[in-house]
Amino acid sequence: MRLFDTHAHMDDKSFRDDREEVFAQAREAGVELIVNVGYDIPSSERSIALADQYPFIYAAVGIHPHDAEGVTTETYEQLRAMAAQRKVVAIGEIGLDYYRDLSPRPVQQEVFVRQLHLARELGKPVIIHDRDAHGDVMDTLRCEAQGLEGVLHCFSGSWEMAKFCLDLGFYISLAGPVTYTNARQLLDIAKKVPADRLLVETDSPYLSPHPLRGKRNHSGNVALVAQKVAQLREEDPEELAEQMLRNGCRLFRIPEPN
Repeated sequence: MRLFDTHAHMDDKSFRDDREEVFAQAREAGVELIVNVGYDIPSSERSIALADQYPFIYAAVGIHPHDAEGVTTETYEQLRAMAAQRKVVAIGEIGLDYYRDLSPRPVQQEVFVRQLHLARELGKPVIIHDRDAHGDVMDTLRCEAQGLEGVLHCFSGSWEMAKFCLDLGFYISLAGPVTYTNARQLLDIAKKVPADRLLVETDSPYLSPHPLRGKRNHSGNVALVAQKVAQLREEDPEELAEQMLRNGCRLFRIPEPN
C-alpha cells in the first residue's frame, strides 16, 4: 500500500531517542507522506522543523483548544508568519474539547473562530479537533467555515455529523479507534463515507490501533488503520490506500509522490 498519515505528532518527546528508526519503519510500511500537526506555538515550530528536514513530511500550525486560554494577539501573528512557510499546508489542529475542558469553553470557541478566520485569510485548509463538542463544532462550522476546506480529524461523531461535514465540503479522517471492536458507530461510518472524501491517520503517539492498543503509536501503524477500513468497506486495500493518498494530496495541495 501507498499510505498518507494525514495527522501525526512525530515531534513528540517519546520519539526523541528513535525518531530516525521509526521513520524508517514507516517508510518500509508504505508511508509516502505525513502531515505533522501543531497544537501550540512550540509544537508548530517543531512540525515546521521536521518538514524542513524530511522531504516526505509537511506541517500544520495551530492552537489546540486545551491551550486556548493562553492565546494572545501575538499568538495569531506568530501563526500567520509560520503559515507562510513553504511546507505548511494547513491551520490545525483547532477546534473544541469539552472532555477535559482545560480552557474555558467560551475561550475555546473564540480561539476556534479566530483561527478559522485566519485560515480563510491565508487560503489554508483546516484540521478540526472535536471531542465531546459535536453540536458546538457543527454550529461553528455552519456559521464560520462556509467555503473553507478541511478535515474532521480522528472522527468520533455520528453519521449525521459526518454527513453535515461532507455536505460542507470537508473530509473525514479515521484513526486507530476504527479498529476497536466496541466502536460500532465508527465502523458504520467507515463504510458510508464516499471514497473520495476519506482519509486515514495515526494521531501518533496516541490511539494505537488494535492489536497495539496501549503502546506508543507511530506513523507506520497507519497501515493497520487503512487495512481495517478497506476490510469494512470490502474494498481492495491497495486501491483504497491509493485513493486516500490522492485525497490527502488534494486537500493539502501536496504533489502526489511518483
